[in-house]
Formats: sequence, structure tokens, C-alpha cells
Amino acid sequence: MYPNLYYLFKDLFGLSLPALKIINTFGFCVAISFLGCAWLLIKELKRRQALGLFTYKEVTITAGEPAHAVELIINFILGFLLGYKILGVFIIKGALNDPQEFIFSSRGSLPAGILVGLFFAGLKWWEKNKKKLLQPEKRIIRIWPSDRVGDMTVIAAVAGFAGAKLFDNFENWDRFIANPIANLFSPSGLTFYGGLIVAALALWYYFRKNQISFIKVADAIAPGLMFAYGWGRAGCQVAGDGDWGIINSAYTSNANGGVQLADNTNNFSTILNGNAGFYTNQFGSLANVQHASVKPFFGLPDWLFAYSYPHNVNNEGIPLFGCTWDYYCNHLPLPVFPTPLYEIVVCLGLFGVLWSIRKKFIVPGRMFAVYLIMNGVERFLIEHIRVNTQYHFLGLNPTQAEIISLCLIISGVLLYIYAPRLKTTTFNQGQVVHQDI
Repeated sequence: MYPNLYYLFKDLFGLSLPALKIINTFGFCVAISFLGCAWLLIKELKRRQALGLFTYKEVTITAGEPAHAVELIINFILGFLLGYKILGVFIIKGALNDPQEFIFSSRGSLPAGILVGLFFAGLKWWEKNKKKLLQPEKRIIRIWPSDRVGDMTVIAAVAGFAGAKLFDNFENWDRFIANPIANLFSPSGLTFYGGLIVAALALWYYFRKNQISFIKVADAIAPGLMFAYGWGRAGCQVAGDGDWGIINSAYTSNANGGVQLADNTNNFSTILNGNAGFYTNQFGSLANVQHASVKPFFGLPDWLFAYSYPHNVNNEGIPLFGCTWDYYCNHLPLPVFPTPLYEIVVCLGLFGVLWSIRKKFIVPGRMFAVYLIMNGVERFLIEHIRVNTQYHFLGLNPTQAEIISLCLIISGVLLYIYAPRLKTTTFNQGQVVHQDI
């Protein structure tokens, strides 16, 4: 596992670059997934714009104005945070030992923050002053939906992160109550569906405000969402962030973090009881530990069936024998199903399917409906071998993700059936010109 890019570059290329410790591997993969999704959305929106499915909105701007005080203040704040934290991690002694903890703490470099803040504010003033006119003038520009992808990406990132944290704390309410502040500001603990739901609500408001059809954009972004989910899971797998499956009791882990098939002297029950403290802390009691026994088949490698996540970013498990790292020296006592790996393969495959069939859908809403069904089915199935908090009612024990994924499947089926009856408003220069039913 590579918790951050420092360990990745050191292991693969033999380069020791301490500055890379501030770049979390999971966060890096999530950033790539956002950028990839944004690029795919731009391509699809431009294709649909050329077909007349979207149109522009005329907006009046004032050109040649000097920088306003609000712009300078915002740029100063952004620069201050960058200097205070990002430069601070190189200035404050010991910060690079655990940059993730430093970033989410109150510590930082005040002088660096002020200097970078002033630089950012000065840069904005210089940029606006360079374009300043003696007499500012009103201009009308055309903005297409594809021009707004940058705004959409920022809104989705901020709202998505907030929603992912919110739903994760709902799912792990006991942990949240025990330490609310630490859990709210912890970099770990994110729920994909929480992010998807809150981001969708935020974007719906943005589209409504800017007179863009939500359902038509949903159709355009559907393949990109599947790509982003699959690539985001790559971050989960490489960093070992805890989104793994239940124990595969056909295997055991060795002291170096490797896996092998269990035998009579080194079996599931022996290791489970030998690490009772670790598993009791996680599951409440050994009776609650979920596991399944699946041996390799078709000549597939062992790591496809069981993995102990050595050097995982959460530092969960027991010490690795002979580990020379400063941190992240644990592995799981019993190997688990590498569910993020399964989701990478399945979701990137589903992305390929959605991208290849996107031109076949004419009725607005049906493309997004297919995405909802595919995503819901994939997640519902993988939940059967994932570790998640279960709810108990009416004799059932579903997880939060199972409930939401089932709702997505039902919503997708209903949307596909009733899509022809939906009214999707088209705007031209801010005016309603027609409605498709």
C-alpha cells in the first residue's frame, strides 16, 4: 500500500522526495477522477450542443473594471490558507512526519500565510489593472453549458465531500458521538452515495439558477460518473483506506503481510482468537465478525481473493515484521476480499458500456436511468462481501449502501419507464422557447 505519493515514488523509482508526503494517494486519485469526469462531460456536452439539445445563455458583463475589494480579500484568504498550510508543512519542524495530521490541525506558518496571501491579492490586482479601461463598458457574452463545467466541478467537489462526510457520520453514529469534531474534520471516512446525493442537490440548484435542464446534463454526465467512481476506488485500493471486504477465512496472513491458504495449525479461528482485542474493538464481539471461505479458481492469483493491506493509510491491524517505515507499519491479521479492486474492474467496464451506447438514447432521462440501474446493481452486489455498518429493522439487516443502491435501482427503472412523459425545458437567451415531453 502507498498512503501517499512519497512511498509510491520511493518504492517504484527509488526517489526520496519528502515533499510528496503531503499528497495523499486517495486524494490524488479522487482529483484525477474529478478531472477525468469533467473532461468527459465537456466532450459530451459539446456533442449534444452541436445536436441542438442545449443552447447558450446571454450574460451581460462589465469589461475593464478595476479589482474590487471583495476579489482582493477572497484571493488573500485563498493565498493565506495555501501558505499557512501547504508551505507551513515544509517550514514547521516535524510536520512532514505526518502531513495529513498537520493539514487537518490548527497548526501552520503565519508569516508564510500572510506573504502568500498578499502575493495572491497583488496578482489579482495586477491582472485586473492590466485589462482596466478608462471607461468600463458593458458587453454581452454567450455562455454554453460546456463553459460551466469548471463551476460544476468545484460545486460537486465541495458539496460531494461535505455529503460524503455527513453520510459517513450518520452511518457510524456511535463513533461520531464519541468525538464529533475529530470525525467531522478527519480526512478519512467518506461515503460515496452521500457525496453523490448532496452534490446532485447542489448542482440541481445551480442548473435551475442558470436555466439549464438538469435531466439533460444528468444524461451527459452519466458515463463520467461511472468513470469517476471506478477511478476513485483505485485510490481506495492503493492507499488501503478501509473500504475493503469481509474476511476470506480460506486464507491467513503472514508476518510480512503476505497471504497463503490456511492450514490446520494456522487457521482462521486460531488467528481470530489470537487477535481478539483488535476484532472486538472493530466489531463489538468476535461473534459479529463476518467472513466467507473462497479458494482460488481458474488459476487466478491469491491476491484477487485475499489481501492483508500492508502499510494501509489507516494504520489498522498488527505490526509488520521488519517494517522500516516511519509510519504505516501495520497489516490486517486476517486477509480480506479486495473489494475496491473488484469495483475498479467492474465500474471501468460499465463506463466503457455507457460511453459506447450514449448516442443510442434519444429520450431525455433514459441514459441517466441506465446509469442509476447499473450503479445500484453493482453496489448492491458488492455490499454482500464488504464491511459496513448494518441497520436492524423488520428482521432485516441492510447496510446504508444497500438501502441507497436499492433506491437507485428502483428510481432508475421508474425514470426509464416515465422518461417520455417528463417535461424538459429548453432556454434560448434566457427565454423559454419550447418544451419536450
